[in-house]
Amino acid sequence: MDTEQITRKLVAWIKEKVQAAGCRGVVLGLSGGLDSSVVGALCQRAFPQNTLGVIMPCHSIDTDKAHAGIVASRFDIPTVETPLDGAFDAMIKILPDNQPDPAIGNLARANLKARLRMVTLYYIANQLKYIVAGSGNRSEITAGYFTKYGDGGVDILPLGNLVKGEVRELARYLEIPREIIDKPPSAGLWEGQTDETEMGFSYEALDRYILTGDAPEELKRKIEARKAAAAHKCTMPPIADI
Repeated sequence: MDTEQITRKLVAWIKEKVQAAGCRGVVLGLSGGLDSSVVGALCQRAFPQNTLGVIMPCHSIDTDKAHAGIVASRFDIPTVETPLDGAFDAMIKILPDNQPDPAIGNLARANLKARLRMVTLYYIANQLKYIVAGSGNRSEITAGYFTKYGDGGVDILPLGNLVKGEVRELARYLEIPREIIDKPPSAGLWEGQTDETEMGFSYEALDRYILTGDAPEELKRKIEARKAAAAHKCTMPPIADI
């Protein structure tokens, strides 16, 4: 992979999309993870004076917030911190509790966090006449590993054609801090949560299947089942044909 050429193309693409929208710059959530760090570095190259990183802790892990700060400092990305703990707690207090299965309840609360972050980013973007850049990559999109109208609710996805391994390679080229590149991928939704545990397979195996079609049959079925179940996340809502 020619990381230098890809970087140039992505920076030019971000500029093009912002200008086509008649906007001034880019806002993104800085989570302290690999993908958002790469997107932050790319956006800052595209709009050195008009990129804003938003750090949105919501009962989050302290390490993630610290890593977001390190990235902002490394790449001179202006940031604003908007804690969402209180908003999340208020929503949980007023929303009905249907006593679901604990796993389902955990997922519902995690999705609520992601959607509160989406609302926050668009509020800020509207104020500044910026567009919202998301950090989803090809691997996550294929597996449907994102929240509908949450982290999937964005204007552009610069990494949408790169699998996780390629994003990691790009991160090395951009000199993202090593501790961020090496830590287990996680949405940071609860203590100990990791992407691969939740999906049930590794990014390495998923990337290989996406790029080559090579995977054991059981894994193929698992990936294709997730992909089919999440197809609705990647399309506009169906419209009744009457």
